[in-house]
Amino acid sequence: MASKPHVVIFPFMAQGHTIPMLDLSKALSFRGLKITIITTPSNSSFVISYVSQSSNNIHLREIPFPHVHQLPKGCENTSHLLSPDQLLPFLLATKQLQPHFEQTLRDMSKLPDPPCCVISDTFLGWTNGSCRAFGIPRLVFHGMGVFAMAVKKSLSIHQNHKCLMKSSDTEHVDVAGLMQLRIPLTTADLPDSLRQMDSCLSALSQFFVEAEKSDLGSWGVIVNSFIELEKDHVASLECLYGNGSTRAWCVGPLFLYDDQMEGGGNYEEIDSFLNLHEQEKSVIYAAFGSQADLSDTQLDELAYGLEQSGENYIWVVRSKTWDPPIKGRGLITKEWVEQKRVLGHRVIGGFLSHCGWNSVLESLSMGVPILAWPMQNEQHLNAKFLVEEVKAALRVPTVDRDQKVVRREVICEAVKELMGGGRGKKARDKAIELGKLAKRAVQIGGSSYKWLDELIHQLPLGNAIHH
Repeated sequence: MASKPHVVIFPFMAQGHTIPMLDLSKALSFRGLKITIITTPSNSSFVISYVSQSSNNIHLREIPFPHVHQLPKGCENTSHLLSPDQLLPFLLATKQLQPHFEQTLRDMSKLPDPPCCVISDTFLGWTNGSCRAFGIPRLVFHGMGVFAMAVKKSLSIHQNHKCLMKSSDTEHVDVAGLMQLRIPLTTADLPDSLRQMDSCLSALSQFFVEAEKSDLGSWGVIVNSFIELEKDHVASLECLYGNGSTRAWCVGPLFLYDDQMEGGGNYEEIDSFLNLHEQEKSVIYAAFGSQADLSDTQLDELAYGLEQSGENYIWVVRSKTWDPPIKGRGLITKEWVEQKRVLGHRVIGGFLSHCGWNSVLESLSMGVPILAWPMQNEQHLNAKFLVEEVKAALRVPTVDRDQKVVRREVICEAVKELMGGGRGKKARDKAIELGKLAKRAVQIGGSSYKWLDELIHQLPLGNAIHH
């Protein structure tokens, strides 16, 4: 009997990076591949719980996370960080995983079915060199969409970021190599890692720029997106890898391969609230991911802004110390919620979001337009793409990038426009159209489904897979 291709998957230790790669693991295992996920001891239980019901083709290998004095004891995931200042020590600590990773590859090379490739997170760029030393093809997994990825990589490898340090927010940015860039970019649209290279940010920026460069020479790129959303930018991204053979595979939205919605969290209370409303698309959902920290003053303004809009709302708040200044018409929760389940409810008509890529995909896949309020990383690029090119989102107006507080009146008017205005209706119609395309993409015969099959069959031993 022909052996199954054996794929090693190595996620970065942050939930927003790990979960899509676990979804990829499940999608590949359903096709009959053997999957080994490399993780660290404190992350194992989450990984096991996420994939345990999916397939007996998924296995785990633990490697020890280094002890770093700048980090809390037992910190092995960005969710354990106590302040943003600890991110750089955490990122640098992951480089110390390299000897253990290489020993794992050495051990696996002795198996009857050694790995045919490694899929690793872009933040683990050093794995590219390790894989090359072992003669194993490496594919890089990005947690971003094609557009943001292409812009970041172009600016990083062409060193354009060095001339952006003292640029004003309104200054035009020339992005070399992007063939279908139809929307003008300014400095304000870029991640901080490319805008600010001074003081404490310089080392952090250097890490991200080096990670972008480490990707060069990868055998392929796995993208959690679908071609119908970003087809104009795929060729540009592939060209940026420089070797003429690197292929970018749009195989998402990965979470849609697994139709089973997960329960838990605070969903019972939320379900009860949603079911109180009969009118479809009459509730706005607000959430800003696991990394953004809003000040108490900003949280107060957001609370009043949502209330003054007159719209029904559900708002997930990360702060454990802030208390709402008013008791209004909406539901405010500090508990974990299953976001894609909420977005899929018939009464959700909009999503006030930070525009993290996972949130973007979940919203568009459910046909929900976005009210974009980007805060960090590549979120400004995502917002630009959604508002000006895709036209499935509106933007929360801000005076400038460094504005400390967005006032309640601004929030109120933006919410009202998304939920009931003419521009909001156009964005909703576009989101509904994209939701249908996203679901079709991962079904048999869809674009992402076919690209995933094509990827499998191009791997060594890939033609041994039978459906």
